[in-house]
Amino acid sequence: MLDHINLDNVLFLDIETVPCWYNYEDLPDAYRALWERKALSLARGQEVEPEDVYERAGIYAEFGKVICISVGFVTPVNGQPGIKIKSFAGDDEHALLNDFANLLNSHYNKPQHLLCAHNGKEFDFPYLARRMLIQGIRLPRILDIAGKKPWEVNFLDTMELWKFGDYKNYTSLNTLTTVFGIPTPKDDITGADVARVYWEEKDLERIVVYCQKDVVAMVQLLLRFKGMPVISEDNVQFIGS
Repeated sequence: MLDHINLDNVLFLDIETVPCWYNYEDLPDAYRALWERKALSLARGQEVEPEDVYERAGIYAEFGKVICISVGFVTPVNGQPGIKIKSFAGDDEHALLNDFANLLNSHYNKPQHLLCAHNGKEFDFPYLARRMLIQGIRLPRILDIAGKKPWEVNFLDTMELWKFGDYKNYTSLNTLTTVFGIPTPKDDITGADVARVYWEEKDLERIVVYCQKDVVAMVQLLLRFKGMPVISEDNVQFIGS
């Protein structure tokens, strides 16, 4: 499977996002009115108050922001197959998105390059593009898919690959790592904890570690999809921001 994919051309990534305002009560009036309308669609006919579903605000680019992008690529480490991981993280979303855009513009700007994420086509890739536009950052070529034909879009999605055309199926990264015998990235916090850890505990480093584990797990999963052995944890190298 995926014999045509050259891992040298793939940048693996995962993002962590939080609501721009932690509490519903802190929303500016204009945003509160917009969230009330959003809450109606999320309620799906049930009787809920806008604040009851506000915990989901971080997953929508209009109400959330990116606080961490972790990326990884397969390359020799210690003379053996390895993974190098780098993270862009901070409270200044414009700065981290701009740094990430510079990486893409400098090193992942050729037709053969690919971005890979789990559920990336539904979440990571569009979220990054939307927040870049909101922050006034020109989209890197690989994220600027407007007008492109489907086969010209250089996105890989490990969840989509696992579907094998089964559009009704959703399988989490945690589930797939478990069934493939890959160490789970969810051994500390989960996505549901990120906003609390960021806003209440102010522990961004803990979130970065969690995000990096997701990237490592995703690389290992794609290797298993390709029928290749996973990479030893000793050959996972973290490089400075």
